[in-house]
Amino acid sequence: MHKLYLSTAIAIVSFTTACASDTTQVKLKPLQPEEHHQIAFQTSLQFVASYHYAKPTINDSFSTRAFDEYIQNLDPSRVYFLDSDLRNFEQYRYQIDDYVFNGNVEPAFTIFNTYQQRLNDRIQYSLAYLNKGIAFNRTDSFQVDRERAQWCRNVNELNALWEQKLTYECLLLKVNGKDTNSTETIKKRYLNLLKFAGKTKSEDVFQLYMNAILETTDPHTNYFSPRTAEDFNQSMSLSLEGIGAQLQTENEYTKIREIIKGGPADKSKKLFAGDKIIGVAQGKDSDVVNVVDWRIDDVVSLIRGKKGTSVRLQIIPASEPNTTKYIDLVRDKIMLEDQSAKSAVKTIDVDGKKVTLGVITLPTFYIDFAAQQRGDRNYKSTTRDVKKLIEELKSSKVDGIVIDLRNNGGGSLQEAIELTGLFMSTGPVVQVRNADGTVSVKNDYDKDIFYNGPLTVLVNRFSASASEIFAAAIQDYGRGVVLGERTFGKGTVQNMVDLNEFIQYNGKKLGQVKLTIAKFYRITGGSTQHKGVTPDIEFPSIYAADKFGEDASKYALPWDSIPSATYATSLNVSSNLLNQLKVKHKQRMQASAEYGYLLEDIALFEKADNEQYVTLNEGKLQTETNQEADAKKAREQQRKKNNKEGVDLILEESAWVIRQLN
Repeated sequence: MHKLYLSTAIAIVSFTTACASDTTQVKLKPLQPEEHHQIAFQTSLQFVASYHYAKPTINDSFSTRAFDEYIQNLDPSRVYFLDSDLRNFEQYRYQIDDYVFNGNVEPAFTIFNTYQQRLNDRIQYSLAYLNKGIAFNRTDSFQVDRERAQWCRNVNELNALWEQKLTYECLLLKVNGKDTNSTETIKKRYLNLLKFAGKTKSEDVFQLYMNAILETTDPHTNYFSPRTAEDFNQSMSLSLEGIGAQLQTENEYTKIREIIKGGPADKSKKLFAGDKIIGVAQGKDSDVVNVVDWRIDDVVSLIRGKKGTSVRLQIIPASEPNTTKYIDLVRDKIMLEDQSAKSAVKTIDVDGKKVTLGVITLPTFYIDFAAQQRGDRNYKSTTRDVKKLIEELKSSKVDGIVIDLRNNGGGSLQEAIELTGLFMSTGPVVQVRNADGTVSVKNDYDKDIFYNGPLTVLVNRFSASASEIFAAAIQDYGRGVVLGERTFGKGTVQNMVDLNEFIQYNGKKLGQVKLTIAKFYRITGGSTQHKGVTPDIEFPSIYAADKFGEDASKYALPWDSIPSATYATSLNVSSNLLNQLKVKHKQRMQASAEYGYLLEDIALFEKADNEQYVTLNEGKLQTETNQEADAKKAREQQRKKNNKEGVDLILEESAWVIRQLN
């Protein structure tokens, strides 16, 4: 699930700035491919064609998908290229597959250099337009979602579009009262964009191009330039210091893709998936640097810092797209200890009776391989830690145990298998189908059942990979009840390939390819890929499936099935009991005020997500923003009055299920 998103492109320019007049003298510096790019291009595509799980055919169909993806990654909001540019680029649509034979990557740079020229033109036009002053009494609207908009036919149309865009950007700051001189702030945004644009290298262009090509095979197959590969390997060691959030690019914004359990962002309870980062400051007293339109790795560089230092983020909340907020966080390391399983005893009132739960929260499936290999008898692992926690919970005489896998993005496959074994006797847990078609069944061989009492598993949209394997096994064996939202749907296996291990070229580092080589299947035969795991007791999610999860990629590998493994179901949760629970759950939710609030939240997110146009009239936008703020405040007050603010509805329903299982 931990995919690196590097789809924002930036032009490279050399420039000098005369601050007094805010004019920028720009000398374009077109980029050219480096000699080793030819070898990296050919070798990467050969690996994909030969070893990728789907064995994609490198043909004209493959070429046209890669072409469209590259254009989309360069200009996702269609605010730089002209229609005439696209017509000119069409000559390359069916040529990318042919260029594999001779390693020709020139088209990538030809297209990028055109983009570079257009970006520079737009920045110059923006600075000139902002110098004239912005009128905030317009009667038109700006189309904020332009992914499927028409390309502008000429410069006049592009100018008109950018006048709307600049007005919207200034208005968003002005209406929220965060900026007394929004025009100057937006000017700084574009000057900073120009400054960081100058840092782009040919290696960055090549990586962008390669990812446009490789990600058409599936969203988890990526190319890592030498620099990015080093960053990725470092991040996998859990030693990076930052805020604990995975980022991705959406149009011109850097968006929160996932909050990492145990990190500063998670502990703050102020930053959520879907929020957009538009500014970063080093502490409370430093100026906020606007990062709209920035490369994602440059944004990460600003956010990352030494443990104990503070960073201020300016964000657009996902639930309030017409507002901006500031969030202060203190950077910290997310170490193995922060990701360890933790338990708590919670007593919840269910229909007038107390139910005592033993809740085990599992942020990831981990194992300290280094300690295990050096013979440390006390090495940490998910299964070993959870066994200790279960022993403690047994002594507390809990009515049942809850395994909370919400926001658990996966980790060690073996730990998912062994953890499943704590709750069942020996048997298959997951099946793995390799690229060559062979299927291996992964079993738990421990006959002992460590805990046989009432069990529930909690999942959400960000439960993925190993989490889905565990939840699916518990569900298929009828060992417990799964509650929550449909999971992520990441049912594929990747392997990192260092290109230099297979080919050497003048001492140059060629980068790495992360390649999808296998798929996971449930013991029933159905894949966890794409569909994920549908809970027995399902709750709707505020995160749209087509925006978060495997559904978000049009190139995700499809769901399919293989023959079932041989296994015997448990007697803990029968299909008849499950059907009864589902009927009663629906009745309970109809009478639940908190469930009504959840549906309201979902409606607000859907409204924000589907918003196509925003008014450019200050008075009208201010009224709309105030009305939304007043409605939110009134609802929060009502929830406080009901003493239900912040209630964990899914955990409460889990307590009800535990009571039914006893």
